[in-house]
Amino acid sequence: MSDFRKLEVWQLARRLVADLYVITEGWPRSERYGLASQIQRAGVSIAANVAEGSGRKADGDFRRFVDFALGSASEVECLLILAGDLNLSHTAELETGIEDVRRVRRMLIGLRRSL
Repeated sequence: MSDFRKLEVWQLARRLVADLYVITEGWPRSERYGLASQIQRAGVSIAANVAEGSGRKADGDFRRFVDFALGSASEVECLLILAGDLNLSHTAELETGIEDVRRVRRMLIGLRRSL
């Protein structure tokens, strides 16, 4: 496959990671190793799985890593919803994060179909 840095889905996932760190930075200290850490790690997993999969020789291998990235995207969305339930961030900020991760998921689905 090609250089992962040229993939639009990886670029968007990269921006999502930065946004997730911004969203979680103002959360209570008690969440630093809880929900905040889990959201950050799941976001990183999306971008990292796209990168790792693109480095594989077989499209089937890449597809498997895209599936992992899709799972992580669903995890991020779930955790952002839970963060809203716990009033950890402003609703608008969380809704933007949810919209962004849904966009990443749609792109991942398109990438998976193309493999």
